[in-house]
Amino acid sequence: MKNKKYKRKTHKGLAKRVKVTATGKVKRKASFGGHLMSGMGSKRRRRVSGMITMKKSDAKRTKEALCV
Repeated sequence: MKNKKYKRKTHKGLAKRVKVTATGKVKRKASFGGHLMSGMGSKRRRRVSGMITMKKSDAKRTKEALCV
């Protein structure tokens, strides 16, 4: 079995948590939005409820794991 090439596999756990946009940006859910929302102000609660764009350096590693 010399010089056998292997197919790269998508990291399925990560694929369920992020979306890659048509322009190549990676979007993920904002942190701190799982529980204990009653102590937050409404402005902060709105901010953590949505999706945010990943930083370039993190997005690069994420795309490698997703085989994009």
